[in-house]
Amino acid sequence: MKNLWILLVIAAAALVDQLSKALALAQLSLGTAVPVLPGFNLRLGFNEGASFGLLSGVMAGRPLAMVALTGVLTLVLAVMAFRTSDSLERAGFALIVGGALGNIIDRLRHGAVTDFVDLYWQDWRWPTFNLADVAIFLGALCIFATVFQKRPRPSA
Repeated sequence: MKNLWILLVIAAAALVDQLSKALALAQLSLGTAVPVLPGFNLRLGFNEGASFGLLSGVMAGRPLAMVALTGVLTLVLAVMAFRTSDSLERAGFALIVGGALGNIIDRLRHGAVTDFVDLYWQDWRWPTFNLADVAIFLGALCIFATVFQKRPRPSA
């Protein structure tokens, strides 16, 4: 049952990501901002690098290199998801794997990751991201939270 739950979380994260990106590709024009709320636009963009555009100069035009790199890391995290006994940690690894798979699918299909969530405050902008990145972030928070669960409590 535990293994099925992990697979469902992975599949759900990847599926929601891919569906949201398909909608973004169908409805948005490259670089054009669509205001949603103050501080939040939808803006289509593509990232050839790692998170937040890191390594984009090095990895530009090399989507298979990024697929190989992230694929190995994703496989390691998937193994960790199946080996841990902590349910919050398991959820965290599964979310990260699902998000990473969503971005890997993009690299294989488009040569770059599709981004569309644009957060800003006045002149400051967060790098545009997608729902796979949200899953990865939430997964990391889950894993980080387990550190505090496992910490021994001081005796009185």
